[in-house]
Amino acid sequence: MDNQQKEVLIQNYLKAYNAFDIEGMLKDFDPDIRFKNISNKNVDLETYGLITFKKQAELAAKLFASRKQIPLGYEHEGNKTTVPIYYEAVLAIDFPNGLKAGQKIELNGKSHLEFEGDKIITLIDES
Repeated sequence: MDNQQKEVLIQNYLKAYNAFDIEGMLKDFDPDIRFKNISNKNVDLETYGLITFKKQAELAAKLFASRKQIPLGYEHEGNKTTVPIYYEAVLAIDFPNGLKAGQKIELNGKSHLEFEGDKIITLIDES
């Protein structure tokens, strides 16, 4: 897969993510997708497999009234791509850490993706 094809898969995923389209998010994932979320250098979520990832994505979607990931570029190296991301969301519920429903959050992070064949096999989100 060339870099342009990787970017199309990433853009398809982000478009679906921003639209809360869970099925669209999964379209280009390998059945054995490995997902990891890292916040402040701590792994706070890790899933293996499409079914587990889908369940987590459905739960996460309920937390936000709106959300948007905007890619700020693409850094390709072999079958891996790192995407600096600007993220903003409006919370749909109150969070245990004191954040309140209706509050807007903004942050910068990175997504690390690994590809095999025509599928995404690993997604690691870092913020």
